[in-house]
Amino acid sequence: MTVPIADVPIATLPTVVVGAGPVGLAAAAHLVERGIEPLVLEAGPAAGSAVGEWSHVRLFSTWAELVDPAAEKLLAPTGWTAPDGTTYPSGGDWVERYLKPLADVLGDKVRFGARVTGVSRVGRDRVVDAGRGEQPFTVHVTNADGTEERLAARAVIDASGTWSTPGPIGGDGLPALGERAAADRISYRVPDLKDPAVRARYAGRRTAVIGSGASAFTALAYLADLGKETPGTHTVWIVRRGIGGSTFGGGEADQLPARGALGLVAKAAVDDGYADAVTGFRTAAVERTGDRLVLLSDDGRRLDPVDEVIVLTGFRPDLSYVSELRLALDERLQAPVALSPLIDPNVHSCGTVYPHGVNELSHPEKDVYLVGMKSYGRAPTFLAMTGYEQVRSIAAALAGDQEAAERVELTLPETGVCGGAGLFDEPDATKADSEGGGCCAAPSTLQIGVGAPASSGGC
Repeated sequence: MTVPIADVPIATLPTVVVGAGPVGLAAAAHLVERGIEPLVLEAGPAAGSAVGEWSHVRLFSTWAELVDPAAEKLLAPTGWTAPDGTTYPSGGDWVERYLKPLADVLGDKVRFGARVTGVSRVGRDRVVDAGRGEQPFTVHVTNADGTEERLAARAVIDASGTWSTPGPIGGDGLPALGERAAADRISYRVPDLKDPAVRARYAGRRTAVIGSGASAFTALAYLADLGKETPGTHTVWIVRRGIGGSTFGGGEADQLPARGALGLVAKAAVDDGYADAVTGFRTAAVERTGDRLVLLSDDGRRLDPVDEVIVLTGFRPDLSYVSELRLALDERLQAPVALSPLIDPNVHSCGTVYPHGVNELSHPEKDVYLVGMKSYGRAPTFLAMTGYEQVRSIAAALAGDQEAAERVELTLPETGVCGGAGLFDEPDATKADSEGGGCCAAPSTLQIGVGAPASSGGC
C-alpha cells in the first residue's frame, strides 16, 4: 500500500539538495554532521557535472579555499589525502580529486540522472495560505530513463548553480535577432583548445569574443596563443562598454597574482595584434553571410564577418521549477533581497560582501534556500568559501541551533578568495603570493559576526 505523501511526518523526511556540485555536496556534508538526512538530486551523470564542462580551466582559488571543512571530515576516514593547499586546481582536478570522492562517501544520499522539474508544497500552489507551513515540500523529478516521480522533503536547498543558463549575445539581455538560427557557429563556453576538434574549429579563423570578465580574458589569451602557432587566427573582442584603465584588472598591482596575470595576458593579446577591440557595441542582430556571421549593433554599426562567436556575458538563475514557491528576490539580480545589496555589480566592483548565512538567504516560504552561485542570481562575484559558509549556517538552522546559524564566520587567507576561471599555467604561478592581501584588501584573517559589514576579499 502506498502512503499518501501528505500523511508522512515532516520530521522524518529528508532535506532535498538540488545539485551535486561543490556547494550542494558541502550542504549534504553539513546536514550529515547535524544528523539530518540529505538527498542530493543531480541532473548530470556524475558529481560536479557542470564543473566538468570547464575542466580545462584553472581556478583563481587555491585548494585550501575549495575544500569544505565538513566535507573534509567525511573524507578523512576513507584515506583521502588533501591536495597541497597552496596550489591552484583546474576544474577537472576539483572534480576528480574532491567532488567525486565526496559523492562516493555520501553514497546513496546522492542520486544522479535526477532532474528536478518542480518544487511546491503538498496540495498548495503559490496562492494558497491555509495550512501552507504545515505541509512538506513536494519535489517533482524526471529521471534519466524518462520516468517521473514525486518526492517529499522537509526542506529544500537549491544549489543548482547558473551554468546551464548563460547570458545571450543581445545587449538588452534577450537573444539577438538571428542568434538561435546561428547556433551552430556560436559557443557560450571558454574553448578547450587542447581538444583537436575544438582547436580545428578556431584555428586560422576569425572569432568574435563577447564579454569583459575573466572568462573573456581567458578566451582571448587562449586564442592569442593559437594565433601565434596558426597564421590567420584572429579575435574580435566585443565590449559593451568602453575600455578604461581598470578594464584588464590590476595587472602587476593585483593582490591576487594569478588574476592580475590573466588580465595582462589578455591586454597583450590586444597590444600584440592578435585581437582587435570593439567598444560600446551592444549586439542587436546576427546575420548569416554564406558560412560566416555578421554582428549588428543597436546603433547601426555592422562588423566585418566572423567565422565563430564565443559569448561570455555571464549567467542567470533558472527559476522556472521554483515558481510555485514564495521567494523574495531582488528585481535586478534575482538574488535574495537581503543579499542583493551586498553583491549588486551596479555598486560593487570587487565582491564586497560580508560573510552571510540563513538570515540573508531566507524567504517568505520557510525552509527553502537558494545557495551557492544560484543565490547570487546574475551577480558574477561568487566565492566557493562563501557558499560553504552559507550551507553551514543553513544546516545549523534546520537543526534548530539558531545561535550557530547566526554566528556567521568566514576565514579568508592572505591572498583572499576569488571564485572564477584563471589562465596561469606557468610554473611560477602555481603558488599563492604569501605577501599579498585579498583583492579587496581584506586582512590576513577575517572572522566576522552577523551584521558586521567588511571586505570579503572576493572579486
